[in-house]
Amino acid sequence: MLRKNIYHLHRTLSLIIALPVLLWALSGFMHPLMTNIRPKVATQFLSAVAVDSSKVRMPLEHALRQNHIDSFTMFRLVHIEDNWFYQVQLKPNSEPVYLATLNGKMLTAGNWLYAQYLAKQFLEGATGVQADTRQKNRETESSMHDCCDAATDCVINAPKGAKVSGTAFVKTYDDEYKEINRLLPVYKISFNRPDGIRIYVETTTDRFAFAMDNKRQAMDRIFTMLHTWAWLDFLGKGKLVVEFLLAGLAFITTLMGIWIFFTTKSKKVSGNGLVKARRNHRYTAIVAALFTLMFSFSGAYHAFSKLNDNRHADIRANIFYKTDSVHFNLGTLQQLVKDSIVNLSLASIDGKTYWRTQVQYHKMRPVIQQSKDLMKATGVPMPAVTYISTRDQSILTNGEELYARYLAARFSGRPDHAIVSVEGITKFGSEYNFADKRLPVWKISYVSNSNERFFVETSTCSLAKRINDNELREDYSFAFLHKHEFLGWVGKEWKDRSTMFWAAMQVLMVVMGLVLYFRWRKRTNSKTK
Repeated sequence: MLRKNIYHLHRTLSLIIALPVLLWALSGFMHPLMTNIRPKVATQFLSAVAVDSSKVRMPLEHALRQNHIDSFTMFRLVHIEDNWFYQVQLKPNSEPVYLATLNGKMLTAGNWLYAQYLAKQFLEGATGVQADTRQKNRETESSMHDCCDAATDCVINAPKGAKVSGTAFVKTYDDEYKEINRLLPVYKISFNRPDGIRIYVETTTDRFAFAMDNKRQAMDRIFTMLHTWAWLDFLGKGKLVVEFLLAGLAFITTLMGIWIFFTTKSKKVSGNGLVKARRNHRYTAIVAALFTLMFSFSGAYHAFSKLNDNRHADIRANIFYKTDSVHFNLGTLQQLVKDSIVNLSLASIDGKTYWRTQVQYHKMRPVIQQSKDLMKATGVPMPAVTYISTRDQSILTNGEELYARYLAARFSGRPDHAIVSVEGITKFGSEYNFADKRLPVWKISYVSNSNERFFVETSTCSLAKRINDNELREDYSFAFLHKHEFLGWVGKEWKDRSTMFWAAMQVLMVVMGLVLYFRWRKRTNSKTK
């Protein structure tokens, strides 16, 4: 009686999950192809350029007052070709303004221009933007005294390279720029090319965020329809409940199938189509069963964990600085750090304000093959940063680490003495992986809340990720059971082959099961007539 009931339940549940499993398996087979068909860009990194002190003539506070700015939340130095600007963010997540370091003049549509300048470099390299315009700028220097006009001309009238066909300031995730990309706000720059490539950049960090072209967009739409079920987004978190239930049913159904396989024997009746179909499904399913369990368990666990997932909440320590409290002197700062400064910003630690001064990194970045994802394939150096008091120009020892600890205490609500370890992270790994986007970061560990860890990006005062042991188990489950990261040691090619083969086996298993079901239905109907 028990065996008969399990037979019937296995058949019923199999019919319920057949279509969902087919959709997941077909799109899972396609996913490795998607990761290998990505838009080609010249680089995902831009080398830091030393600040040209001869171009910094107006102090920051004078430029701010000239433009009636009495407070701000972020500033740094950026350049468009040979023209330098103070990039100033007045409010969190707002578009920054650009004030010329020569005369304090505000660059009209500065963020729009700077986003295009960055995107062209990511797409075509520095030679596509800078080399072709540098000579032109020199030839016209006598007639073009306004650095804002020069910067605008550099971007708008670049003699070579793809033309920009559209721009958009992106504040929220959408169908193309999804939450997996982590970074907001960003600028979307579309280029007039046959492939319709779009480059997303974070202008406040000079960071490459994402690239999309028409070919990848088509595959991405198929994947989101078949695998992540974008057509159920109207349900909100209800979609996750549906996915959890169906993946859970697939796991239970597979366990039933394994039980049936080991408690029954296959008949050998020559010429019997039903028996042949049952044998085909029986042996196909038992071969695929282990990976069916892996896919379904990790998928259900992943959907369930996302119901209350705040590990990547966009949290920043938004601190406002008064213009009247700023006294900027680039020459003094350069004398203190005794090296070429590549960037400057402000940092507040326990009520004290510091110049966060980053100097030139002198080691060469390793050359990475273009076929690889640069963010995943390599790390970044920990920047050489000095914290200089804005009050008395004293240098804060271990300033970067102290700032990371201060930010972690602010994000966690715990005192500094609760911190058990501090570690600089310069390369993606299993705990902080390439999906987390930001590098370098500081890992601040606590004992409480299941060994909770905070990954802090000091350059932006941001919480990059928060995770504890319980959440890490789900991460490992999805990485190893769903994405086959257990084969990472043999390389991406073999990992992709494994994923595709076992996804194809799921398709074959379901097809054999449906063939068996319809043969059984046909035989049953013929007996009742």
